[in-house]
Amino acid sequence: MEKIEIKKIQNKFLLKDKIALVTGATGHLGRQIAIGLASYGAHVLVNSRSKDKAAEIKNIITNEGFSATEAIFDITKTDEIKKFFSNYKNKINVLINNAYQGTKAGRIETSSDLDYEKSYKTSVIASHNVLTSSLTSLRKAVSADGEASVVNISSMYGLVSPDPSIYTSIDDINPSFYGSAKAAQIQFTKYAAIEFGKENIRVNSITPGPFPSYEVQKKDPGLIKNLNKKVPLGRIGSPEEIIGPIIFLSSSASSYVNGANITVDGGWTAW
Repeated sequence: MEKIEIKKIQNKFLLKDKIALVTGATGHLGRQIAIGLASYGAHVLVNSRSKDKAAEIKNIITNEGFSATEAIFDITKTDEIKKFFSNYKNKINVLINNAYQGTKAGRIETSSDLDYEKSYKTSVIASHNVLTSSLTSLRKAVSADGEASVVNISSMYGLVSPDPSIYTSIDDINPSFYGSAKAAQIQFTKYAAIEFGKENIRVNSITPGPFPSYEVQKKDPGLIKNLNKKVPLGRIGSPEEIIGPIIFLSSSASSYVNGANITVDGGWTAW
């Protein structure tokens, strides 16, 4: 019987000497993802359109004794993505496609084709462009460390539709173009997993449930109360609760996980 080496198993979760790029790293979940990756030993490339916002997260990380640098580019602008990666010569072990530039809420009847275009551009198309532009760096990671990991951040509304009754107004409902784009991101993940798995570049997705921003929590406590009722665990998610699944998929602990979608939703999509 093979000897179980506990320390070796534990070390699989560590990201020492690994480099992780997090898009949208200054947002509600993005900042926790960046901080979490750094706390497990990764050097984090903090992506944002804003140098000031990226520097803020970088400073939070480095002030705690961890490692990070800014990665300034707009995920909706192909030329900026290509410029960044043409100048970046190092490996990338972990790519987290997290960025999404928010759009309005609303019904299908009041949505336009431009709403769908913007939503797809900031999710599926951005994930495609960042992934393809980073392939040289991901392949360098495979050469140096044996593997690389890509994690796409989707949403529970990529799996199920919103319940209109929990919203104060039907015009505040999570929009169809958002859910459609997030559903497409899960399918994009599966395609990418098949294409790049043979190179040991694993591609998976995470589907967060209700993680409303602090601003929304303060502005609409009635919505939060309704959200809590919809979750089998009886509460909304706290941003740091995304870190565990992120570390798992980013690390060697998930070395045989490819093309999976992990829901982090307190059971929302279970009923």
